[in-house]
Amino acid sequence: MKDNLGNIKNLLDEHLSAINENTGEIQIMFDYLQEVEKKVERMNQRLDNLQLTLGQPIEKTSITPLNQDEKKIFLVLYTEENPLGVDEIAEKSYLSAALVQENISNLTNKGVPLQRTLCQGQFFFSLNKEFKDRQAKENLVSLSLQSFM
Repeated sequence: MKDNLGNIKNLLDEHLSAINENTGEIQIMFDYLQEVEKKVERMNQRLDNLQLTLGQPIEKTSITPLNQDEKKIFLVLYTEENPLGVDEIAEKSYLSAALVQENISNLTNKGVPLQRTLCQGQFFFSLNKEFKDRQAKENLVSLSLQSFM
């Protein structure tokens, strides 16, 4: 019996080790993808600057209209400087964590450029700085006081 428990413990330790290795690989890939996203964003900025220099119009970002919950989450992210976790967003928007997760996916699908950061196994979300600036100037998301009443 003691030998069997020892074997089971060894197997579980090996399994845990494999999981930890996979987690490390996932983190490395996530970091790599973040770097690629930053490079693509810089290329887009350069292309926009080049189009402005050449006098060509810049295509306007199209955002599909947001529902009330998506607007609440958008405003929480828009007014925060630091990335927030799902629980923090839920607390500030007065929505459940499950609803926040669902609506974060909806925001991305509707064209809102969210940045994701993985830290200690938890995702943190923020809005792209350039998008915040464009939102302030062009109201890309079509927010109004009436939309919250």
